[in-house]
Amino acid sequence: MQPARLPEKEMTLFAEPQSHLKPLVMSRRTFAAAIAAAAGAGPLLHTAALAAPSALKPFRFNAPQAALDDLRGRLAQTRWPERETVTDWTQGVPEAQLRSWLDYWRSSYDWRRCESRLNRFDQYRTKIDGLNIHFLHVRSPHPNALPLIITHGWPSSVLDFLKVIGPLTDPVAHGGGAGDGFDVIIPSLPGFAFSDKPAGPGWDAKRIARAWATLMSGLDYRRYVAQGGDWGAFVTTAMAQQRAPGLAAIHLNFPQVIPDQIPAELPSEERRAVEGMARFQRDGFGYFTMQSTRPQTIGYALADSPAGWAAWLFDIYRGVTDNNGDPEQALTRDEMLDQISLYWLTNTAASSARLYFEQRALGPRNNAGVVELPVGCSIFPREVYRAPRSWAERMYPNLFYWNELDRGGHFAALEQPALFVQEIRNCFRALRRA
Repeated sequence: MQPARLPEKEMTLFAEPQSHLKPLVMSRRTFAAAIAAAAGAGPLLHTAALAAPSALKPFRFNAPQAALDDLRGRLAQTRWPERETVTDWTQGVPEAQLRSWLDYWRSSYDWRRCESRLNRFDQYRTKIDGLNIHFLHVRSPHPNALPLIITHGWPSSVLDFLKVIGPLTDPVAHGGGAGDGFDVIIPSLPGFAFSDKPAGPGWDAKRIARAWATLMSGLDYRRYVAQGGDWGAFVTTAMAQQRAPGLAAIHLNFPQVIPDQIPAELPSEERRAVEGMARFQRDGFGYFTMQSTRPQTIGYALADSPAGWAAWLFDIYRGVTDNNGDPEQALTRDEMLDQISLYWLTNTAASSARLYFEQRALGPRNNAGVVELPVGCSIFPREVYRAPRSWAERMYPNLFYWNELDRGGHFAALEQPALFVQEIRNCFRALRRA
C-alpha cells in the first residue's frame, strides 16, 4: 500500500459525491454493457508479452527438522530488552505479551499441522519471466466453474486462503449452489514463501501482474476473474489496467481510491477515510517507512531473530485486524504463528519487504489509477481505511458491485472466511449471468 498524501491547503473541490451506501449489484443488462464498453476502450497500458511459462512441477513443502530445531534454539536464546515504559501498545508489542507468544511458539506450536493442511492442496512451481513461481491450483468439481486468481499481500501468503478454497471450489459441500463454483489459483508473490526471490530490481506490482497473466494463459484459462487485497489489490488492479487477456472483472477488498487532491470540505464518509489513513500514517507506519526505504537493513535483523520477526508481525496483526486491543480476538495464536513461521522457514523477511521498495520507486501516488474493466469492492470495517463509494465511483467507472460489511479487517479471508466467500460469490454472480 502506498502512503497517501493528505494536503491541508490548496485542495481542489470535486463534484458532490453520491451519498447512497446500499449494496450495489449491477443488473445483468447493465453489467453486459459495462463489459462491452470496457472491451471497446482498448488497452490502457502497452506491455511486452512474456514467454509462456515452463512446465508445471508439482510441489510440496516439508520443513527440515533441523530448521525447526534451530528456530526453537534461537527462541530459547532470545536476548530481551527492558520492558516498555508505558502500559499499552503505543511503544510496540508489550514485553509480557511477546514473552507469552514466544513461549508458546517454542514449546507448544506445531508447524507440521500447518504444513499438513497446506500440502492437502495441489501446488506447483513454474518459471515465468526468469523466476520460479509457486501457486495453488484447485479445480472445482462443478462444470462451468469460473476461474479465479487470488493475490495475497504482506505479511500474508497463500495460507490466508486455506479456509476459503473448499467453499469456493465446492460450494455444494459448503451450503452453496453448483453455479457458484470457482477454479481457484493462488500464487505466491515473488520473494514470498516458495516463489523465487528476485535477484535484481524491477519486480513491482505491474511486472507481477504481467506474470500472473502469463500464468493464467499457461493454464489455458480464456475467461477468468481476479481478486486481491493489500499488495494483491495493486497487482489485481494492474492486471485490469493492462487488460490481461481473458480477464473479465476484478474484486478488491482494499481498493486504492484516495483522490490525488483532497477537498477541504468532505462529507462524513470521505472524512472518515482521510482520518483513518492519517491515523495509520501517524501511529502504524513505522514498518512501511523502513521496508520502503531500507529493506536490506531491516532484513538483517528480521532474518536473524525470530523474536524480532514475530514482534514485527504481531504488531501488524494488532493494528489492522478487527479487535479491541488483542489480536487474538480476530485471529488465533496458531493462525498468526503459521504466517510468522512460514516466512521464517523460507527466510523471506527481507525479500518480501523489497516489494515496498519496488512500489516506492514508482513515485508517490494516492491511488492505483483508473480501472475501466468491471470492478467489485467489499469494504471491511477495520481496514486500514474504509474507502468511500463516492471515491471508488470516480476511479472505477464500471463499478458493478459494492458492499460494506459489519465485521472484519485487513486480512479479510483469514479473519472472516465465510463473509469473504459470500462476497466473492455475490460479486461475480452478475458476471456469470452476463
